[in-house]
Amino acid sequence: MQIDIKEVAVIGLGLMGGSFALALRELYPKCKITGLDHNDQHCIEALELGLVDRITDEISDIYEVDLIILAIPVNAIIATIKELENVSDTTTIMDLGSTKRLIVESVPNSIRKNFVAAHPMTGTEKFGPTAAFKELYRGKVVVLCNIEDSGELQRKVAKEIFSDMGMKIFYMDANEHDRHAAFISHMPHALSYSLANSVLHQENPKAIIALAGGGFRDMSRIAKSSPNMWIDVFKQNRDNLTQAIECFKSELAKCEKMVEEEDWDNLYKWMAEANRLHDIL
Repeated sequence: MQIDIKEVAVIGLGLMGGSFALALRELYPKCKITGLDHNDQHCIEALELGLVDRITDEISDIYEVDLIILAIPVNAIIATIKELENVSDTTTIMDLGSTKRLIVESVPNSIRKNFVAAHPMTGTEKFGPTAAFKELYRGKVVVLCNIEDSGELQRKVAKEIFSDMGMKIFYMDANEHDRHAAFISHMPHALSYSLANSVLHQENPKAIIALAGGGFRDMSRIAKSSPNMWIDVFKQNRDNLTQAIECFKSELAKCEKMVEEEDWDNLYKWMAEANRLHDIL
């Protein structure tokens, strides 16, 4: 490891930010971590759990740190970036947001070289500091977008940190990322929320408890994800998400038609085709 990280600020002390802080503690045992979060309870818990060394509510307190992590909802990332124009030339700012185009476009020119747009493809349905664990990022993929617009130092910092965390790094244009993320990440969340609401509106709690097996639990699990985070993702990636939902609706309509018409042979072929996805995964 060649980079020297002595001071870090983590804005957003939930699952993503808290887990990042824990992973950094393992990589840089001597680094001092400052936390910022609008939720006072999160600040208390983050201190109690040792995710951070101190808490501040003044953005100016972190202008000189080596690394700033933005682990907050994507709309809040855009607002916060504009408050960071006075950071040091050697500061690296990394966001962990699930959308990228609008975030990249919102970065002030004066600190564009400081900024690295990153999307770690990981998470759980849990949230808050108590959900954080240091292995969240290990073995997962991180997408770095428009990395050529980041400074040489900032590129080096991002690549080394994610590599040392055990992540696999991919590079994409922000627009390309958002389209792929709509199909692979954002649409599945929309489907899980839809499935959960469909069942809640049709079934009573006793029947759900009695009959819900592993398949239903797997498909509905991410419906427990924070609405605060995901509504912003849906807003920022609306066009790509609606296209992805239309594609899903088309496939579901095929299934409905084959079931209605008792076209079992073609339904079997349709299911078998879907099996091929896990040849890739």
